[in-house]
Amino acid sequence: MVLDLASGAVVFVGDGKGAEALKPFWKRLKRCRAKIEAVAMHLSPAYINAVQTNSRKAVIVFDPFHVLTLFNDKLSDWRRQVYREAKEQSHKDVLKGTRWLLLKNPENLDQTRDESKRLHEALTLDQPLATAYYMREDLRRVWERCDRAAAQRVLDEWMRRAEISGIHTLIRFAHTLAAHRSGILNYYRYRISTGPLEGTHTKIRVLQHKAYGFRDTEFFKLKIYALHEPRYQLVG
Repeated sequence: MVLDLASGAVVFVGDGKGAEALKPFWKRLKRCRAKIEAVAMHLSPAYINAVQTNSRKAVIVFDPFHVLTLFNDKLSDWRRQVYREAKEQSHKDVLKGTRWLLLKNPENLDQTRDESKRLHEALTLDQPLATAYYMREDLRRVWERCDRAAAQRVLDEWMRRAEISGIHTLIRFAHTLAAHRSGILNYYRYRISTGPLEGTHTKIRVLQHKAYGFRDTEFFKLKIYALHEPRYQLVG
């Protein structure tokens, strides 16, 4: 699915998933000679290649949330590994149920449930895990700067620290960031993300639920194209 971030309108709904589903969209774009200025997207090699091949002048902006989600996935896998390798049951008890605490932003921890204390206890069990957690917090700051130059300094410093940490997971993630550095920093040229697209996906799921599924695929597509239009319902 392709969304116009300026209007919120769905401009294309493909059949299936992946870059292959976008082929009809690129053909239509070429026929009408429309130009894409910038694209917000995930770090998918297939999608990156599709945009670079079919819309070479479009600026690619990698979605901040998706970059952080990738790092969170690494953090979750790491916690799981630490839990499996823990030899003492007391350590397993501390680590159990801390997955969501690791993924929460510090300001969202519930003090009434001692979440800060529980997180601190878990982090003290494994220093590399603690390092990765605090590096995650530093990575968030890339998208909190006032301009591209400041964000670039934060990103480059993060990658440098990851490289010298000696922690394999951080080093590999630093290489991922380096490979996508330009697209990450392009957020400061075009402050766009895939957030509106995720919101539209939620609306589509609600639409499917209300209709108990659609057997007519083309009719369902028409309903998706109309999602951004205001609708009023008379009551009574």
